[in-house]
Amino acid sequence: MCGIAGILRHDGGPVDPGVLERMTRALAHRGPDGQGLHTEPGLGLGHRRLAIIDTAGGAQPMGNEDGSVIIVFNGEIYNFPKLRPELEGLGHVFANRSDTEAIVHAWEEWGPDCVDRLDGQFAFALWDRRQKMLFLARDRLGKKPLHYAATPSGMVFASELCAFADLPGLNLRIDPGAVDDYLAYGYVPDPATIYAGISKLPPAHTMLIGPDDLARRRLPAPQRYWRPEAGGPPPSIGLEEAAAELRVMLQAATEARLLSDVPLGAFLSGGVDSSGVVAAAARVRAASGERPLDTFTIGFPGADDETPYADAVARHCGTVQHHETAGAIDWIEAARDQGRIFGEPFADPSSVPTHVVCGLARRHATVALSGDGGDEVFAGYRRHRFHLLVERARRLLPPAARRGAVATLARLYPKLDRAPRLLRAKHTLTELSLDSGLGYFRTMARMQDERRRGLYAPLQAAAVAGHDPGARVAALMAESGSDEPLAQAQYVDLQSWLPGMMLTKVDRASMANGLEVRSPLLDHRLVAWGLALPAGLKLRGASGKLVLKKALEAWVPPEVLYRPKQGFATGLAGPLRAGMPRLRERLLGPALLDSGLFAADAIARLLGEHESGRFDHAQPIWSLLVLEGFFNSEMRAMPAPSSVGSAA
Repeated sequence: MCGIAGILRHDGGPVDPGVLERMTRALAHRGPDGQGLHTEPGLGLGHRRLAIIDTAGGAQPMGNEDGSVIIVFNGEIYNFPKLRPELEGLGHVFANRSDTEAIVHAWEEWGPDCVDRLDGQFAFALWDRRQKMLFLARDRLGKKPLHYAATPSGMVFASELCAFADLPGLNLRIDPGAVDDYLAYGYVPDPATIYAGISKLPPAHTMLIGPDDLARRRLPAPQRYWRPEAGGPPPSIGLEEAAAELRVMLQAATEARLLSDVPLGAFLSGGVDSSGVVAAAARVRAASGERPLDTFTIGFPGADDETPYADAVARHCGTVQHHETAGAIDWIEAARDQGRIFGEPFADPSSVPTHVVCGLARRHATVALSGDGGDEVFAGYRRHRFHLLVERARRLLPPAARRGAVATLARLYPKLDRAPRLLRAKHTLTELSLDSGLGYFRTMARMQDERRRGLYAPLQAAAVAGHDPGARVAALMAESGSDEPLAQAQYVDLQSWLPGMMLTKVDRASMANGLEVRSPLLDHRLVAWGLALPAGLKLRGASGKLVLKKALEAWVPPEVLYRPKQGFATGLAGPLRAGMPRLRERLLGPALLDSGLFAADAIARLLGEHESGRFDHAQPIWSLLVLEGFFNSEMRAMPAPSSVGSAA
């Protein structure tokens, strides 16, 4: 895994190597094994390397035989052992054993369509000197990041936003709509970033900047080359048949991701997804006679500790288990690190223990397998079950009744945070009163509309008037091409939650530790196959991931498969109450309030309600803490919003 950066000039003028080197150096955590730079008139490419395949010969930037095509690449191409002989048969000559070189020759052979031939996780920039083309590409599901921005003289791009700090010609300012989206989702959904003028290349998109674009001084619109459409098993497939087919696919996807010239292990939480991946990897290792797989587990004190389940899987699969028990986390201090790690506000508190387990894994391995994707592909989230239940009721009620009587009842019903679950009906009634897209958005949202808008200062409230973060979910449901509620919800998750929250968390937490993570359950063929399954094979009663659990019965102990779902334990409410004096100092201090985004009295009221114990505002408070940490630390490295540098 690596970090990439680059500069393109419209006029073909010289690129300052010092600027390019600073951009690349900012990504050193993504590639501690080496740095490479390439400059020529109009172009600069930078690379930081984490050596995985062909550690001796895979340095970048890398070119073809005559140097007319140059690439910088972040990721892994799992099918390069098959691509290489095909390309050699077409006359291409390889100089090393790296997967990077396969992309170069694939471009020469198939041009922009080369991405259709690539099976892996990737973000790359490829320069074709003969055709005067720069080609940017990102993998199908968004495992690897790529950001870009226009400058007065051309464009810049990089793996992470930290590479844009102090960049001449780039006028950075906070995007009010991105702040609203961040507080709603817990992250800034692509293609936006927290900064106006800097964009994320969306998953499954490419951007081809050709001679006409250079002459007209413009950036073309990104083009989609793949979407997570259902494809695979017939609707009539039975549970046993589907489970058997899934076992074959999972083992094949896992085996492809075991190729490495450096030590490799796997995360093991004790949950279904990671246990299945570990079991598949252990089987492949045993069949090939390799040493047992290393597995990594972080435990937490208390009832939510999953270590016993992880240890049971490790014993069952014969892995070399490494587990540690995490000490007490200072959540208030941890929030400040999020801006440094993620480059923009990111409000999933599970990123903190994720960072810890990545650190544990890195002490023993350079590559780790993960179980990411199981919930999205096989309907494992509680919100999937909740959405189906509400959708059934929604379709029985006339729209006028939902928007009238039900909406009125939802407004009048009290918000009972501390009441038994059966009495907390306000959320259900509110979702039922809305259309499907906006209703599902409320199940995903980290902070609801009324809470966010109540925190804003007048200028921010005016700036986001008419901005609706939930409209994105409604549009994705319409784009899904399905009338089936679960398929719509899964499509939304795969297009928003997965790349924006889950994969961003894993990429930044792992890269901050110099660790590569691979996700067999997110093989794009397996994703399409999972989407095509009938809803009844994924959700049945209160149980999600039905077919995945059935498939793993032959590999994983039943007490692991059929137990209540857990996640990384956070327990934020209590620690935040205990740290209330520090919270008031942070959230009512200059870093947050001088931004002009928030009203001090609204934040004080939020803190007071949480401190009283009558309300649980842990997630909104955490989101604000992360934003305060971002303003307090990361923004210091950025130009003031009013400054404009010279052209790059």
